[in-house]
Amino acid sequence: MDMAEVRAGGPAAAQLSEAAQSELMDLCEEQFAQLEKLQNDIILCEPDFCENPQEQSVKRLMSIEVELKQLLTVEPKLLATNSEILLQAGKEEMLKLRSELEMIVSCCEAKRDKLRDTKETEQKWLQEKKQVLLAAADHVQRLQTEKGKLSEQSVWKEMKAKIQKLKDYQERLMECLGDVLEKHAPLPHNESSRTKKNVAHEITGDLISLNEILEVLMNKVLNTPHDPYVTIDDTFWPPYVEMLLRYGIAARHQDNNFKIRLENFF
Repeated sequence: MDMAEVRAGGPAAAQLSEAAQSELMDLCEEQFAQLEKLQNDIILCEPDFCENPQEQSVKRLMSIEVELKQLLTVEPKLLATNSEILLQAGKEEMLKLRSELEMIVSCCEAKRDKLRDTKETEQKWLQEKKQVLLAAADHVQRLQTEKGKLSEQSVWKEMKAKIQKLKDYQERLMECLGDVLEKHAPLPHNESSRTKKNVAHEITGDLISLNEILEVLMNKVLNTPHDPYVTIDDTFWPPYVEMLLRYGIAARHQDNNFKIRLENFF
């Protein structure tokens, strides 16, 4: 029960009898008198000056710890022995506790409603995911059924036809490349003079065409991709090699200028 209500003659005091109110007022006056005395003692107490503030703080801490131990050993006493006052105080505490519990219940109900909404949303999401999973499973089952209907022979024929189609396309490309190179990059022609003609015949007798050079480079890349370099010998006409290097079709070896490889085009 709030002592301020008792002194002010509030509703709590109005429910007590005159004797109980008188006794309660006496207890309040006594407690207030003790508080005023303690307050006056604190104000009038002269400060204990000390040259070492840290030592003074330690002493105060030790004194407070001693007082705390004494208070812990003392059994608390009731301010009032009147059963009517104790009953009224108990009623007020119960009302206060009931109000706090009602507030807790209200918070729990709000949280419960929120969790219920979240649960419904999650269940709806789970149902949608289950439907998607069932649709995906049906699609996979249908694909597996269609795949099982295809025989190994039909698959082999289809792959063989595709490989043959790629080979034919490669052969056509190589033929077109050979025609273009034969027309625009032929081997060196013989000179008009007899002396130069004999020299040219001697030189061009072992030379290979640009088409053959490219074929050698491509075969080297496909057969030994870990070592794609080809060694340049007397069969490689230097102008062709220089043209391939200048236009980025081929690249020299970093450590050996007599080795070239086909440039990467991807």
